[in-house]
Amino acid sequence: MKKWLSVLFVALTLTACASNTAGLRIDGATQTVLFGDNVLGSRLKIDSIATTQVDGHARGVVRLASQYSGDLHIQYRFYWYDDQGLEVNLKQGPWRQAVIRGMETMAISEVSINPNGKHFRVQVRELDE
Repeated sequence: MKKWLSVLFVALTLTACASNTAGLRIDGATQTVLFGDNVLGSRLKIDSIATTQVDGHARGVVRLASQYSGDLHIQYRFYWYDDQGLEVNLKQGPWRQAVIRGMETMAISEVSINPNGKHFRVQVRELDE
């Protein structure tokens, strides 16, 4: 019993020390946006969500508009899924960084490496400096 409590304590401690991944989750297939960070959600507006084709591969494009007068330093990562909803890129790409200047609009995009990737989800979070 002590062993299980120790393992639980270590797991909770490590979870508390993990970097914050809360932010925005944008689903390209359903065109929905889930806000996990109220501050970032109030500073960013999602102008459009689109999937296009590039040489037989899907390309996800999300246009972000700043509602904030200062610079927003963000990180984002795309996830790709097939028509059945299974993730197709087994190795996750790195978090990419971008700066959205005050009150400007920018697009983030990625092309699926796997030709079976048809739908995307992208997570956006504010970069801790």
